[in-house]
Amino acid sequence: MMWKWSVAAVALLCAAPLQTVAAADLTMGNSAFPLSVDPHFYNGIADRNLSLHVFSRLIEQRGDMSLAPGLATEWKLVSDTVWEFTLRPGVTWSDGRPVTADDVVFSLNRSANIPNSPLGYAPFTRDIASVEAAGPGVVRITTKQPSPNLPINMTAISIVAKHAVEAGENDFDGLRAAVGTGPYRVTRFLKNERVELERNPNWWGDRPEWDRVSMRFIANEGARSAALLSGDVDLIDSPSRNDLPRFRQDSRFRVASTPGNRSILLLPNFEADSSPQAADNDGKPLPANPLRDIRVRRALSHAIDRVSLAERVLEGTAQAAGQFMWPGAYSYTPDIAIPAFDQARARALLAEAGFPQGFRLTLSAFADRPDFRTVAQAIAQMWSRVGVRTTVDAIPASVYLGRGAKHEFAMPFFSWGISTGEAGYALTNMFTTMDRTTGRGPANWGAYSNPALDTLIDRSLSTMDDAAREKLLIEAQKIVADDVAGIPLYQLVNFWATRASITYEPRQDQRTVAFSATTTK
Repeated sequence: MMWKWSVAAVALLCAAPLQTVAAADLTMGNSAFPLSVDPHFYNGIADRNLSLHVFSRLIEQRGDMSLAPGLATEWKLVSDTVWEFTLRPGVTWSDGRPVTADDVVFSLNRSANIPNSPLGYAPFTRDIASVEAAGPGVVRITTKQPSPNLPINMTAISIVAKHAVEAGENDFDGLRAAVGTGPYRVTRFLKNERVELERNPNWWGDRPEWDRVSMRFIANEGARSAALLSGDVDLIDSPSRNDLPRFRQDSRFRVASTPGNRSILLLPNFEADSSPQAADNDGKPLPANPLRDIRVRRALSHAIDRVSLAERVLEGTAQAAGQFMWPGAYSYTPDIAIPAFDQARARALLAEAGFPQGFRLTLSAFADRPDFRTVAQAIAQMWSRVGVRTTVDAIPASVYLGRGAKHEFAMPFFSWGISTGEAGYALTNMFTTMDRTTGRGPANWGAYSNPALDTLIDRSLSTMDDAAREKLLIEAQKIVADDVAGIPLYQLVNFWATRASITYEPRQDQRTVAFSATTTK
């Protein structure tokens, strides 16, 4: 495929470790915790981190986002709408039973239909018309239309054991259904605290370096850094920007980094006729939703100093952006510039829209991520300077995700990783008209709807020619930008800190996984 990158590792300062560590054990300090062991329940980074250890997929995605054989050793396009996947022979589940084509069929059908999922995997399977076992080791997938992204979509769907899920009554968190083919198996799941893993003796790949892995949930950045400094953990993700200089300068530690695939943006709410989170300067509800006015959305965008956010507020741990794709990526759109920081223009646009004195607005953000709260506060100050008096409402992720999916926020702070490496994934999830029956727009928290955009996106998703598809995706992104359907802010740079005795291969996909950590040679 056209959208593949090589990831450059930045490993700094190699020196003696803090203390001797048993080579068979690895303890990771993770900033986010999975909602479930069920790999189909929630499409979030922490859940993906866990599922990569425990389950396999037909096709795997390397840290540089290129594709690699997984449970399928090869895949081919038989016709415009039929794909065949040849399964790896001799693979067994962690309980010793053989993996079959029926397990794959079961998994692909199950993944799109998980009750109460706050953000599921239906977008990855929405093009599939049918899945069938075409032989003992062959799976045939028929799509509703030509589907060029099917192989990369398959990197998202973990294959689960049909017999274990049915016998275990979908009890993944109690571990009755948690039977996988990954390099590790779960031995303990303490929600919001830790996950304990041990090496899966039936793993089909190379033997992992670590026999036992502990994933500890440490949301607070300072506490995470302290755990590494004290030797309680061997590796942490997302170290505090304030602690990065210390880790870089101390020979007992290493820092690894790479540009990431995760974009941070705001999603204005288009759905509500009026919003309790938007009020006049006396606090009374406005008669109409001001965010439906493109002049207001443009004003809010121009009032944000993105360069300052990336370089000062986040101290260089992010890159200012005017779109959700990054330079060099397939379907990146050079014509979309970072919106100019122009307070005078913002005030003029607000006046044109009928708000010469501004109005009041609530900006909602994750409470669990300190950087998000800090950036939200900075944006609130920027908006207040042009007359939009902004209150930041920081909400725990467990509540925030459910409310966002119900479109309860006027202006939610949003984080989205482009795991496919192309714009179609983000466009389909965040900006197509939401339709729960087809799995369209599950992350469209702003309830944005544009039939012309929907048509363009649909055309791109069925266009097999890479160059022609890229043109359609670029055109679609221009519509999103021109209409200010979202307000992109910046793209994250991914960081990890480890003991000097451990080297972490940085991943563009932001995954924190034990098999990317090795003993320093």
